[in-house]
Amino acid sequence: MSIARFLVGGWLATICLGACIASAETPRSGRLSFGWASASITPEQPVAIGGQYHTRISGQVHDPLTATALAIETSDDHGVIDQTVFVSCDLSLVRGQTQQRVRELVQRRAPDLDVNKIVISATHTHTAPALTDADETDLHPYDFIGSWAYRIPAEQSGVMRPAQYLAFLEQRLSEVVVNAWKARRPGSMSFALSHASIARNRRAVYADGTARMYGNTSDPGFSHLEGVSDDSVDVLFFWRDRGQPEGMIVNVYCPAQEVEGETYLSADFWYDARTRLREKYHADLQILPWVGASGDQSPHLLWNQQAEAALRQQRKLSPREEIARRIVRAVDDAYETVHGSDAFAELSFEHRVERVPLPVWQVSDERYAQSLAIFEAGKHNTDQLSSPDYINWRVSRTMVARYEHQKQDPHFRAELHLLRLGPLAVVTNPFELYADFGLRIKARSPAVQTCVVQLTADCAGYLPTERAVQGGGYSARIDDGVVGPEGGNVLVDRTVSVLQQMFSP
Repeated sequence: MSIARFLVGGWLATICLGACIASAETPRSGRLSFGWASASITPEQPVAIGGQYHTRISGQVHDPLTATALAIETSDDHGVIDQTVFVSCDLSLVRGQTQQRVRELVQRRAPDLDVNKIVISATHTHTAPALTDADETDLHPYDFIGSWAYRIPAEQSGVMRPAQYLAFLEQRLSEVVVNAWKARRPGSMSFALSHASIARNRRAVYADGTARMYGNTSDPGFSHLEGVSDDSVDVLFFWRDRGQPEGMIVNVYCPAQEVEGETYLSADFWYDARTRLREKYHADLQILPWVGASGDQSPHLLWNQQAEAALRQQRKLSPREEIARRIVRAVDDAYETVHGSDAFAELSFEHRVERVPLPVWQVSDERYAQSLAIFEAGKHNTDQLSSPDYINWRVSRTMVARYEHQKQDPHFRAELHLLRLGPLAVVTNPFELYADFGLRIKARSPAVQTCVVQLTADCAGYLPTERAVQGGGYSARIDDGVVGPEGGNVLVDRTVSVLQQMFSP
């Protein structure tokens, strides 16, 4: 038996003696039940597409957008121990108000589900509908995505407004949660760590110390890439029997942004990965994708570009298809690790929801004055601003509101979900979290394997490291996130602290 199989398949048996000794402190072990559901979240009309500074109106649906839900519950002779419902969406992000609205809708139809344990995340495709409406007026100063509203051109008829899409989305998500919850039945799960070369750090650093996202690496002043990448692929298999898995969670530490600038709707490389995985395993396979901590990562290479293009040409694959091929190979490796070894039909399961106050990135007096000037200059003629200038005006308006609000409340309350599934940990955050923070959490975690999942339950923008802020550039400015490096340190420490409590003897 390999070391990986020993850790994944035989963990409970191998620590039986230690568990008996510490039984008084060990979380309750219970029988596992789960259920799957999926639904289309593709709009039937053209929409504004989110993710760029300029307005894009969708011209076609290249491939469908999907929401997939997995409901998990454990119980014993005394009743329910704990529960969760994971939902993954082919969207750029999830708004906090959407998470709350879905919980309200589900509570009416599934009263036996603790709706606080519904966990909605996004794959961060930039070819999905925009989720902020330009007509919204009740935005909280720390609602980062409130700045990213796209105006619908007056000459464009038949376009679904973001507010209309949000109502459609929230109804669909509530339905998929309820359907997964009602579908739960006894089963088992197993997991393994695999790897795939997909993401690369996208911030180039130059001899003068400055950094640029997608910077030119052939520039003589190019020095190095700012940070590392995480090639981990976390794979969780869910079984009814030990033939084929009924479904799987696949966590890749890279946003779905291979075709991020297009004017069509697309799930990006996750559509290709789902297609290939179903061809490989079975047509009814449920696939729930997660995006691990990767705020400074991208599938777009800053070097080896010609060699990669030649490789794809030889394989007759598009960039999306090549990424999908690598994901399938990683899943295959994980499947070979766990297939034939014991799976968890009974396990310790605990789901904690933490609302952690993180210090906000303070807007300076100087930045406030600059933002106020831009806001005042444009507030009476916003319809005449170009799309990039309009976004800049909205960001400036947000900066003014943040400056005034930070004096009353200097904290952003981040909703974190921390789960123990046997020896596996899952932790979430609402940021585009730089990879360094994710690696620190995984390195300090007491679990055998730890999945760090970003863009969950809300979107508070990028959370960069101190060295990124020193280098500057997009994704490392106060414009690009509500919380700065200081808050990132608090996030890591709090996450690790809770994990240590959950995995104590």
